[in-house]
Amino acid sequence: MIALPALLLTEDAHLEPRSVYAATKLHQEHLMQAFAAETGTPLIRLRYHNVYGDRMPADTAYAGVASIFRSSLQRGDPPQVFEDGKQLRDFVHVTDVARANVLALSSDAQPGTCNIASGSPRSVMDMAEVLAAAGQSSQDPLVTGSYRIGDVRHVFGSPERARVMLGFEATVTLEEGMTAFAHGVLRAATNIEVPTPHE
Repeated sequence: MIALPALLLTEDAHLEPRSVYAATKLHQEHLMQAFAAETGTPLIRLRYHNVYGDRMPADTAYAGVASIFRSSLQRGDPPQVFEDGKQLRDFVHVTDVARANVLALSSDAQPGTCNIASGSPRSVMDMAEVLAAAGQSSQDPLVTGSYRIGDVRHVFGSPERARVMLGFEATVTLEEGMTAFAHGVLRAATNIEVPTPHE
């Protein structure tokens, strides 16, 4: 097995979406850029990393891994951790994201793109263990070895440009955020069909 290095992504990194989900996110940026060019509207693009917090939808693969794990724990099931659990992500709490939005809306900065991230990447297994402990669950996360087509091994971004452009810095630690999330409110479950993972 080849070890893939964990590299901090800046906003200038080459964009090469490997899934429909990633491609639609990039297309949204293209649409915003076209609208801004046609209307003269100032545009600051915010690239959210793994957002989590109250009011996430329950039981849907499209809500993010934190919501999937929280739904499992709420049912009394262990969180199903894909691959080996060591893949790195940047989990950023929704209150920090909301504050970043306000800063961008009230900013007189030049148009540009900013990663909205905590700047403290953690493994998916770390997150699952923190969430389970915060909810006082007896279910330990279970590493399954499954994977989803299009998932990348590591992805986390540098928040430096957001700090310089917007004055944004995340303040909620993973432990603080997951403790609140473990006892917070999830939205009602959906009936969306999702592809099954690969073994």
